[in-house]
Amino acid sequence: MSIHAWKVVVTVFVAIPIAAFAVPAQSYQEVAVANGGTIQGKVVYQGFVPTRKIIPTKDSEVCGGIRDEPEIVVGPDKGVHGAVVYLKKVAKGKAWAKPAASKTPELENRKCRFVPHVQVVRRGSSVVIVNSDPVLHNTHGFYGRRTAFNLALPNQDQRITVELRRPGIVRVECDAHGWMQGWIYVADSPYYAITAEDGTFTITDIPPGNYTLVGWQAHTGAVETSVTVEAEKAVDGSIELKK
Repeated sequence: MSIHAWKVVVTVFVAIPIAAFAVPAQSYQEVAVANGGTIQGKVVYQGFVPTRKIIPTKDSEVCGGIRDEPEIVVGPDKGVHGAVVYLKKVAKGKAWAKPAASKTPELENRKCRFVPHVQVVRRGSSVVIVNSDPVLHNTHGFYGRRTAFNLALPNQDQRITVELRRPGIVRVECDAHGWMQGWIYVADSPYYAITAEDGTFTITDIPPGNYTLVGWQAHTGAVETSVTVEAEKAVDGSIELKK
């Protein structure tokens, strides 16, 4: 089969599973927030940090050699880097931030790794899947066990756009390189953050009220806590992840 034919087959296949997901009827409503509050805090992990043995079985000139990688990145003060923090079921609030220079989010296959390893995109956003390597990657995204997209990218610098219409965590794997993992949180409101290297985060312009704050990381899963936001005040929303 020619490369051109490959692309046609892949594009048709991807459209089916994405359409199969029902999009929730209730959509987030953007309103003016004049007296919003702030949640700020830190995500920490006190437990043992396991490592995952990476053993590239092919394409070692691109993928590198055997190595150990931590399942969770924790700083010396126990702060977790790259955790996702978000508010559940927010019906209305501040406007979505405009992407820098209208840039479409990308998920890059680079040296047999997904870059970025964790990212957040708005529900309904397009994401460009990029192959920066001179080897075949098959980028496969899942909502739980159900396929969100399944893309063969045999060519270096190949780019394919997908749309993520359903909120939630998308686990990304490469069917050609089984050790590759990445994560996309598809947000249904703009009230989210990814923790900095020291584990800190800030979520601003929140309408006053009671909320459920979620901290998530791939190794630990999600931890939920209740927070009350007051007008023009900052509340501590620190979270301890546990396995």
